[in-house]
Amino acid sequence: MLNNAIYIRLIAATGALIVSMHVAAVASEQVTPIKNLSIEKLSINELSTATLATKVPATKIPLTTTTSASPTSNCIPDSVITAAELSATRDNGPFTVATKSVPRQLANGFGGGTIHYPTNAGDCGLLGGIAVIPGYVSYEASIKWWGPRLASWGFVVITIDTNSIYDDPDSRATQLSAALDHILSDSTVGAQIDSTRLGAIGWSMGGGGALQLATKRSDVRAIIPQTPYHDKDYGNMDTPALFITCQNDRIASNKKYSSPFYNNAAGAKMKIEIKNGSHFCPSYRFNEILLSKPGIAWMHRYINDDTRFDKFLCNNENYGSSPRISAYDYKDCG
Repeated sequence: MLNNAIYIRLIAATGALIVSMHVAAVASEQVTPIKNLSIEKLSINELSTATLATKVPATKIPLTTTTSASPTSNCIPDSVITAAELSATRDNGPFTVATKSVPRQLANGFGGGTIHYPTNAGDCGLLGGIAVIPGYVSYEASIKWWGPRLASWGFVVITIDTNSIYDDPDSRATQLSAALDHILSDSTVGAQIDSTRLGAIGWSMGGGGALQLATKRSDVRAIIPQTPYHDKDYGNMDTPALFITCQNDRIASNKKYSSPFYNNAAGAKMKIEIKNGSHFCPSYRFNEILLSKPGIAWMHRYINDDTRFDKFLCNNENYGSSPRISAYDYKDCG
């Protein structure tokens, strides 16, 4: 991808546009403009500049925890599990959301971020934990929308920045793992999380990182790779995965990346392709309403094993009938 001339031109041409669109959508946050990037001179192996304290294990570690506190079945009433509620924006789920900043200097193995968590989910038992990571030359702001959406539906979520905006997928997998470890040990939310019920979301190279992470940690029960990119063989991936792709992706094309990744995934899987979407279609709340329902449902179904959300997934929901979705596929789910 990085040696692709089209990719280079797109990054240069769209960098300022993406920043300006983000500022308009999220006025309270600042995005550092991307300046003078000589992407064509970098190889994928030269991109990761950080030495990480936390390493993803070389092989997938089986779960050793013998107790797993499943969420209370009536924690979320049946009456609110509707398409309309799942498709709402920001933090409009059944729970109230609070946030906690993780400064870069206090983050061990990643670039800092924000913890989003429900404040009134005490009747739910232990909660699932999710880490979300951005893509190449991108920042937390590009994927931060997932935080309040998922937290308002009963998850503890950390949205993060990377050590370097140039970090490769392998490094991003390691940083996702470090972020999950961070929330598990956090003084505010750690005691609320079931360490055996975790998930990960990543965009672009972050999506490649999520795929790789899923091959390393058995406590990661579900992932959402969004327009994923990875240039290496990350191994057998059998974790339930919801793939978000974009029809007109010229950076990490579906034919070269998302489709083979999806076809090779061995577990439950579902793929939604956004019509006329560019590589940026899952980012910056551009398609928040469209992606909230399948995203929240996927995480509840496979992190919490809550089968009430099956009705929004796979053969139970015809996403392909939407005029905003150009392709829809699923296998071994629903």
